[in-house]
Amino acid sequence: MKDHFNRISWTNVLPSLLLVIVLMASTALAFPDGAPADTCVKKRANQPNHGTARSQPAETNPFEVVADSQTYHPGQQISVVVYPHSGHGQVFRGFFLQARDAHSNEWIGEWVQSENTKTIPECSAITHADKKDKLGAKLIWKAPQNKRGNVYFTGTVLQQYGTFWSDIVNKVQAEPQY
Repeated sequence: MKDHFNRISWTNVLPSLLLVIVLMASTALAFPDGAPADTCVKKRANQPNHGTARSQPAETNPFEVVADSQTYHPGQQISVVVYPHSGHGQVFRGFFLQARDAHSNEWIGEWVQSENTKTIPECSAITHADKKDKLGAKLIWKAPQNKRGNVYFTGTVLQQYGTFWSDIVNKVQAEPQY
């Protein structure tokens, strides 16, 4: 056995071993601080580039994205909340949301950066800034100063590296009935 071990050519084994270590490390550390800015314009826009992983079916999505308004006026702030459906105590690790004008579909406005978030002003997006489990996220979007109209928020909620839901479109919080 000792002779067999000594006969192994480490020059043949070492490159393969290093490749496995690098791949394992990159999988474990992939974007722990949120999505990169180019997420907005990749082939699969607004979706994570997590190897062969693809978005889960929409009907299995355990998370809600809810805005407190769908209309905006100059400089208005709109609250957008991400959380699990009622009755599902599931946590998520990340999110990527983008604000779009409902008429033109253009990226609009800007997000207010808060603790544990990172804004991507190039495409009116916001993402997580850590890989910790989250029970919810409350985000604030600010409308452009020179425009009014309708807005919607779309993007991805990531439960873990290979499990995420994309092309989510927000719901609007019902107005209180008096």
